[in-house]
Amino acid sequence: MSAVVRMRIARLMVCAAALSLSGCVGIAIHLYKYAHKKSATQPAAAPTAADPSANVRAALESAVKDGAPGVTAIVMRGDTRLLRMDVGTIDPNAQWPVASASKWLTAALVMNVVDEGKLSLDVPISRYLPAFKGQAGEVTLRQLLAQTSGEGSLEDGLDIRQDPRMTLAQSAEEVARQPLVDAPGTVFKYGGPGFQVAGAAVEAVTGKRWADLFQERIAVPLGMTHTYWTHIPANGATAAQTRNPLLQGGAVMTAEDYMRFLGMLAHDGMANGHRVLSHASVEAMETVQTDGKPEAYMPPGVKGSSLQYGLGNWCESWDANLRCQMVSSAGAFGTYPWIDRKSGLYGIFFTRARLTKIEADYRRARVAILAAYGSK
Repeated sequence: MSAVVRMRIARLMVCAAALSLSGCVGIAIHLYKYAHKKSATQPAAAPTAADPSANVRAALESAVKDGAPGVTAIVMRGDTRLLRMDVGTIDPNAQWPVASASKWLTAALVMNVVDEGKLSLDVPISRYLPAFKGQAGEVTLRQLLAQTSGEGSLEDGLDIRQDPRMTLAQSAEEVARQPLVDAPGTVFKYGGPGFQVAGAAVEAVTGKRWADLFQERIAVPLGMTHTYWTHIPANGATAAQTRNPLLQGGAVMTAEDYMRFLGMLAHDGMANGHRVLSHASVEAMETVQTDGKPEAYMPPGVKGSSLQYGLGNWCESWDANLRCQMVSSAGAFGTYPWIDRKSGLYGIFFTRARLTKIEADYRRARVAILAAYGSK
């Protein structure tokens, strides 16, 4: 606001106080609005080093301009929260479907049962599910979680078309009746029905429903009180009626709940003094499984990238031993959880918007986060 405008407003406010003239007050209000309109149109000041989160906010504001109604960003290292930012219009406790970010959760529960000794990553799935025969019966849990099982891709949509009220066993039997598209372990295709098969194996060896076991083994130990499983599309089925949750994309949760899950992984499988996953399971999940395999189908926005896949999560970068350095599991609805093993940082970007519209903004925000907080 210029000095001239401020002087005129001051004079007119005196006029209003002394004479109570509606015309004088009206002119003052007009000038006040004009001055603030002018200042609001000035370009925003460039972020400075004094505010390390300014560049993060700028990237998230760009995401809002690109279509996200609002975005929550949370960043932690160890048990210390470094950043919580809510930009745009978003309920701080928003509970939304996280789409493919569910895959990371699914892999964790499968690995928990592997730790128990009731499942093995590398034995034929027919040992647990006799409906799988011949070459299909030779598929392993490792291949199912790495999306190299040969059972198709997201384009086929078999699991998405299924009835939410059928059981996971029935879901897997439908998969077993379909011919393999590729030989097991030879080709990476994203988004096939393999996660349903892995979930059916979990139910077969534990005798418990997926949602109940997830609650017992993952949600309760981690304090994830606002997470549940559904099918997408739900086709009118409530969560309680859903016996066939979509394991590659059906988790519904809050940003804070997902951070509790990430914290467990960041602490090498430990949470609240309770071991949820062994070191070996965390390491297996974060080891490249697709090196040297053709990428026959990649999700929208990922095709042509240099990403590899672990067990239920992407490896964005990795070392000479194929150990993931940056690991993530982005979902099409706008959830983007990640862990940076080099810096020890982990975090989430959380919204409900098409990921392909805002992923570049997320990546800029993460670059800013690593620049601001990456030094230990």
